[in-house]
Amino acid sequence: MFKEDWTVLRQVEVSFEEKKSLFICNIKRIKNEEEAMDFINSIKEKYKDATHNVYAYITNNGISMRYSDDGEPQGTAGPPVLEVLKRENVNDVAVVVTRYFGGILLGAGGLVRAYSASCKQGVDAAGKVKRKMGIKFSMIVDYEKYGKINYYLQSKNIKILDVEYMENIRIQGVCLEEEFEKIHSDIIEIMGEMI
Repeated sequence: MFKEDWTVLRQVEVSFEEKKSLFICNIKRIKNEEEAMDFINSIKEKYKDATHNVYAYITNNGISMRYSDDGEPQGTAGPPVLEVLKRENVNDVAVVVTRYFGGILLGAGGLVRAYSASCKQGVDAAGKVKRKMGIKFSMIVDYEKYGKINYYLQSKNIKILDVEYMENIRIQGVCLEEEFEKIHSDIIEIMGEMI
């Protein structure tokens, strides 16, 4: 399991023309293969009149990868798109490159370059963002200890997800995986000081 990885920041659509053929790249962050195929099918439906709807996706920490040449000569479309995703080191990403044939043959090398360029343009436009693995935690604190605990949590790299005020206070948060042990021991120490 990766401690950190990259994915795309937002869904985008970009296009360019190569020897009268129009290439349209749609790229989106996805969570799993099912979401990837839903996105791919929606783009194929949107551009059902296109000559080709080539796709590739990577998910599940790079374990699940798939591509399709969609009628282009074998290996000239889907694999180059997938290779761009690998080279860019992105995960949980689906791409569809749509081609409207312009009447001029590009040749195998030209197709590889055009599909690669279209995918790279999509990744650049979508923006890359680094993700780090976190640990979700929950704790119950009484009201007199809450102020000091809350101050500590806010001083660290911790995202508070929820605070429930009942008989005691229940705090749910997320911290970076590599910081969890230190935060855990600090909280135990703070709680011990206040007993």
